[in-house]
Amino acid sequence: MKKIISYNVNGIRAALGKDLIGWLKQENPDILLIQETKAQPEQIESHLFEELGYHCYWFSAEKKGYSGVGILSKEKPDAIITGVDNDKYDIEGRAIRADFGDISVFSTYHPSGTTGGPRQDYKMEWLAYFQEYINELKKERPNLVIGGDFNICHKAIDISRPEKKKGVSGFLPEEREWVSQFLESGFIDSFRVFDQSPDKYSWWSYRAGSRGKNLGWRIDYHMVSESLQEKLKGASILSDVVHSDHCPIVVEMDF
Repeated sequence: MKKIISYNVNGIRAALGKDLIGWLKQENPDILLIQETKAQPEQIESHLFEELGYHCYWFSAEKKGYSGVGILSKEKPDAIITGVDNDKYDIEGRAIRADFGDISVFSTYHPSGTTGGPRQDYKMEWLAYFQEYINELKKERPNLVIGGDFNICHKAIDISRPEKKKGVSGFLPEEREWVSQFLESGFIDSFRVFDQSPDKYSWWSYRAGSRGKNLGWRIDYHMVSESLQEKLKGASILSDVVHSDHCPIVVEMDF
C-alpha cells in the first residue's frame, strides 16, 4: 500500500516555519507531491526531508519566489522528468513526474486565472496543451497518478455558495467542462470514489475568516488512470492541517 499526499504549501519556506516537518514525520506518506514551493532548489532545506528518508526532486520557476513543484519519495524513482516539453509553461515550473515501474506520478500546479485577461487565456491554453501532452504520454505510460492544484472546482458540490461564483475564475463553465473532458479521456477523480459528501474543500481564501466558516473550494485532486481503478484503496482531505491556504489531500493505492 502506498500513501500519496498532494499539498500546495503556498511557499515551502513559510510552511517549514510552521512545522511542516513535524506533520510530515507523523503523517509519513510514501510520496509527497508539493506545489507552489516559491523557491529555487538551493533555497529549500532538502536535508530536513532527506533525514526523514525522502529522495527530493524540485522543478522551480525561472521567476524567483513563484510557482514551483516537487516530489518527495521514500522509494527512489526509476526516472524523474521535469516539465511538459514546452518552454512557454516550463519556465513557470508547473509539472514534475516520477516513474516507478509501470506507474508514473505527477505533481502539477495548473495556472490560476484570478487576475483575469492574459492569465485566464494562459490558463486555458495550458489546459488544452496539458490534455494533449497527457494523451501522448499515455501511449507509452498509461498508468498515471496526476496529483496537484488544478485551480478548478469541477461541480457545484466542490465549492461553497456556487450561486455566487458565476463568472469567477476557477468555476467558469469552460474550466469545468475541461475537467469533465479530462475525466472522460480516461481518468478518475479519486476522492469522489470514496466520498460523495458536500462541504469538502481543499482551499480557502485568507479573507473574511473563510476557513473557519468552511467557505472553501475543492481545487486539489488526485486524477488516477482508469487502468489503476482496482488499485484505489482510499482517499481523503486533511482539512485540519494548516500550513497554507490549501490543505493536503490523500490517495491510498495498492502498488
